[in-house]
Amino acid sequence: MKELWKKWGGIIANTKTRWLTIFIWILLIGIFSFIWPQVNDQETSDNQLLPEDAMSVEANKISNQEFSDDTGIPLLLVWHRDEGLEYSDYEMIQGLYKDLEDAPVDEQTFIPPFQDAPVEALAGGASEDGAALITPVFFDEDASTNELQAVLDQLQIKITDQFGKEVLKKNLDDAGLHVRFSGPVGIQTDAVSLFSNADITLLIATVLLVFILLILLYRSPILAIVPLIAVGIAYSLISPLLGFLADKGWIVVDAQAISIMTVLLFGAGTDYCLFLISRYRDELRHEENKYAALKHAISGTGGAIMMSSMTTVLGLLSLGLAYYASYERFAIPFSLSIFIMGIAALTLLPAILALLGRIAFIPFIPRPEEMIQEIEKKKDKKMRRPKQSHRIGKRIGAVVTEKPWMIIIACTIVLGGLAAFVPKMQFTYGLLDSFSKDMPSREGFTLIADHYPPGEIAPVTIIANTNDEDVSLEDELGKQPFVEEVADPNEGSENGDLREWEVTLSINPYSSEAVESIPEIQSIAIDALNDAGVSNAESSVWIGGETATLYDTEEITSRDQALIIPVLLVIIGILLIVYLQSIVAMVYLLATVLLSYLSALGLGWIVLHHFFDVAEIQGLIPLYAFVFLVALGEDYNIFLVSSIWRKRKEMPLKQAISESVGETGSVISSAGLILAGTFSVLAVLPLQVLVHFGTITAIGIMLDTFIVRPLLVPAITTVLGRFAFWPGKMWKIDNNESYKKELNE
Repeated sequence: MKELWKKWGGIIANTKTRWLTIFIWILLIGIFSFIWPQVNDQETSDNQLLPEDAMSVEANKISNQEFSDDTGIPLLLVWHRDEGLEYSDYEMIQGLYKDLEDAPVDEQTFIPPFQDAPVEALAGGASEDGAALITPVFFDEDASTNELQAVLDQLQIKITDQFGKEVLKKNLDDAGLHVRFSGPVGIQTDAVSLFSNADITLLIATVLLVFILLILLYRSPILAIVPLIAVGIAYSLISPLLGFLADKGWIVVDAQAISIMTVLLFGAGTDYCLFLISRYRDELRHEENKYAALKHAISGTGGAIMMSSMTTVLGLLSLGLAYYASYERFAIPFSLSIFIMGIAALTLLPAILALLGRIAFIPFIPRPEEMIQEIEKKKDKKMRRPKQSHRIGKRIGAVVTEKPWMIIIACTIVLGGLAAFVPKMQFTYGLLDSFSKDMPSREGFTLIADHYPPGEIAPVTIIANTNDEDVSLEDELGKQPFVEEVADPNEGSENGDLREWEVTLSINPYSSEAVESIPEIQSIAIDALNDAGVSNAESSVWIGGETATLYDTEEITSRDQALIIPVLLVIIGILLIVYLQSIVAMVYLLATVLLSYLSALGLGWIVLHHFFDVAEIQGLIPLYAFVFLVALGEDYNIFLVSSIWRKRKEMPLKQAISESVGETGSVISSAGLILAGTFSVLAVLPLQVLVHFGTITAIGIMLDTFIVRPLLVPAITTVLGRFAFWPGKMWKIDNNESYKKELNE
């Protein structure tokens, strides 16, 4: 394999081939961008993330088909005046609805006749304290998010003309009248606008951060630009490829997936570039010919880069097994982007380095000692010599190999102590909980929750096929402490056997307690059908509403986690065995990454909960973080252990471990800082699910970079000794003098 990479390095470094490689990349980008759309143009606005056979989804379909009044999808206008709504407020609200009747906005399907009712009747719908009022406007259910956003802009103009601009913008703590858009339309448009407004900001912030970190770490302006060019060119090819797949309907992409993909690409892509660049710099210190140095660098890192990228690709592909769309939509975009980036790191990047040679490292140009002496003779003065040793890494390597048990115990205590906080984590699955508190739709929701009974925000819907039997749910449900009211059943369906009950909860319908009540509500309905003599009662009940959606989300994401986590571990385990030819190494490398993952969750919870006052993190985060941290964490382990395996053939194991820690320390630390930095950029977005994900992932990468990789993994390898290589060829090297020396010792 090493010879294969040497040959490949020779091909890329060739004068004609390097230009041809760059030309092919640019040509492909030009062709694909011309014939295929960009991925950002194919983003879906579909917020339906549950599978079609989920109970709450089926309930919603039945309700729309059998009990729908065809009014459309609602936008809730939430009116609020802290000291109480005034008579003039109600009159102006009536004036707004009169305007909507005379000059409807686009996509408007229905408005309640508030303009025709007496002011006293409108005031009767206000909250008990008289401080809040909810008035709906209904729109076409088939309207796209962009169309709905345009409609809201029209509605804002009408409100501004009548009430003034300040009612939509001023802080809720300020005196006077306020109005906020909430409900399904408000939430949907806010969710999409978050990403559409943040995409460019996220891209610019990521590129600037990576550039600054590269400058600080390598102190070379050209070297800082080279990885960004490679990643930028790779992205230019990835975007139309994904756009083509989405245009054909083979994949579904949303703004959230594309935002995270951009961060992943720049973080992981820069890492792959640094692996090769670092080795190239080391080779230039021993090899006068820059092409020969590049060939050696590719032969030394090509296998590790290929293995690292394939590990990440297959790991991310495992998300395709998910039922929950938010997971499943990540699989192809993420894995394809890493696959293309891996190819770029082994083709495009070497071609660029072959063109630049030593110039890429200005002002600290790496040269062999002979070249330095020759230049000094010609210039008749001492020249600045780049550092050729990794002092800190070598010191760490020496400590690890001399006191491995102390390192193992200390790391286990620290990481295990952080992991102990995982059971204390609290989770939420509500979309609004991922919005910042000052988002209009969340402010509107908060006003409703503060001034109306909690269950009225999102009632639970029970639909049952009664087979024309007399079924009553009111009495039994009314006895439950979490139920406030059960409305009389709606019997106006086209199918005369179907009945619909609306249940108002006495508790927050988005709380964990409410979500946990769904199975009990379902059980009560099934028992009532059985008591009435209805056959197949279990399959004749559907529970809908926001609370039921949260219940289904929790159940389905838990199922996805239970499937994807072991599958991912098996995939990475097989890849490690194939590459390292060691079952023992596979076991402890996976174990250390798992420990790092759990400690990242624990420390992430400590930071988010105790320092940023986050009561609950998004329930999707554990699986997201697991896939990324395990797949990306193994990249660093592969890079370190492959160095140990290589050096072990020529020197005693302890020396091989110590030198490998020193040799890979700076590049892995740099790569880890850059990768953690790129994920931390997600924390600047106003969507809490990305803030939580970025924070926990960045913490996990830092733990892996500065504790697991330089300390725990080499310490375990030291303790295991030659057993770390079992059952591969390195298990016993009888003809190796260093091996015999170890046996004698």
